[in-house]
Amino acid sequence: MPSGNACPRCGNAPLFDGYLKLKPACTACGLNYAFADSGDAPAVFIMLGGGAFIVGLALFLEVNYAPPIWLTMAICLPLGAVMCLGLLRPLKAAMIHRQYATKAEEARHKS
Repeated sequence: MPSGNACPRCGNAPLFDGYLKLKPACTACGLNYAFADSGDAPAVFIMLGGGAFIVGLALFLEVNYAPPIWLTMAICLPLGAVMCLGLLRPLKAAMIHRQYATKAEEARHKS
C-alpha cells in the first residue's frame, strides 16, 4: 500500500510538487493525476474539526482558568494555524488516494 504522499498506484514517486500542488503525472509509473480533484473538502473538514477543537480548548481554558484574553489567543491561534496547515496536505493526499481506489470520476448524464 502506498504511503500518503506518494503515487496512489505505485507508491514510489511523490504526489505533490509543492505544499499542495499536485504533479501532473507520476514520474515512476506515469499515472496521470488529471482524475485527482479533492476540491475544498479537505479544507472544510479541517476547518470544522479543527475549529471545534480550538473553540472547545478556548472554552475549557476560560471556564477552568479564566486567563486574560491575550493569553487564550496566544495559545489557541497559533495552535489552530499549525493544526490546520499540518493536516491539510495529508488529508488532501488521503482523498486523492480514495478517489483512485474507488475510481471516482465526474458524473456523466445521458442527453
